[in-house]
Amino acid sequence: MTASIAGITTRRLELPLLRPWGPDVRSLALVEVVVEDSDGAQGRGFSWTPSIGAAAVEAHLANDITAFALGRDADAATLWHPLWAHLHEGGSGGITTIAMAGLDLALWDLAATRAGLGITDHLGRQHETTTVYGSGVNLHYPLPELVAQVERWVAAGFDAVKVKVGSPDLADDVERIGAVRDVLGPDRRLMIDANQRWSLDQAERAISELAVFDLAWIEEPLRADDLPGHVALHERIEVPIALGENVHTRYRFAEFLGAGAADLVQPNIVRVGGITPFLEIASLAASHGADLHPHLLLELSAQLALALPGEHLVEAVEDASFEALGALDAPPPIAVEGSLVHTTGRPGLGLTFR
Repeated sequence: MTASIAGITTRRLELPLLRPWGPDVRSLALVEVVVEDSDGAQGRGFSWTPSIGAAAVEAHLANDITAFALGRDADAATLWHPLWAHLHEGGSGGITTIAMAGLDLALWDLAATRAGLGITDHLGRQHETTTVYGSGVNLHYPLPELVAQVERWVAAGFDAVKVKVGSPDLADDVERIGAVRDVLGPDRRLMIDANQRWSLDQAERAISELAVFDLAWIEEPLRADDLPGHVALHERIEVPIALGENVHTRYRFAEFLGAGAADLVQPNIVRVGGITPFLEIASLAASHGADLHPHLLLELSAQLALALPGEHLVEAVEDASFEALGALDAPPPIAVEGSLVHTTGRPGLGLTFR
């Protein structure tokens, strides 16, 4: 018989960034969630947001989510859809799914810990290692600083990197990406990320000039919810389109994939609501023949990537992992060696915060 949810507690943390992501993004906010079941066992999860919304996330968890979840089965997959149906009148994604992720992750941690397994093995391990790529929030870096960052990634052994584009003057992007390609050489993968900065016409023009640098993908070229725009852009360019870090439900992923708007998707495990919907999105992507590469959250994304069939790149943002930010009070559940990452054998999610 499945134990029931007996208690949910939250704790909010501010994690100062070692390298600010911009003048208004100098820290990450994290809401730790601890769930206790009727047998007294505990699971630990978290919700996360880089800039705004942490107080609202914590309030949603402490009020609506806790009120609905108490007394129900402590099983993530059983709880997720009824909880979403209960909450989505207040918004189908965003604060809703970000808050839901905290409880979902805690329940998966509880289940894997009870089984004496790390989350990769609890879900069903498919790989021993997967590939990590270097990433940075670096559009505001002067060119020499950007080049130095890419040189560090090459020295660390990364075979793929991603840098930001979307400068006010396209000529600056061309100069910067050319310099990055010079450092990488011809054999390493290079991805670019516009973070929704372009219109359709701007994107077409920019990508036509940047494609000469042999791009593995262009990420978020347009506003994240602009489905018709992405469909039109996909018909105009040959560089693969990546999107999904700001797509919050499996239903929206289904619309983008069904319309042929993306070649690969990048769900953020927290923004989509946790492991339960992440696995559904992974299955959906596979059914459409689209690649999937999780967005951010290296210590969690890598563990889930190792439980999925096929190749899944995971993103290592320089100086922004939970370990680098000093957020953990125990060794991390993964280790990066060169361009590869593997698990370290910690049970559950393996994430306990200071």
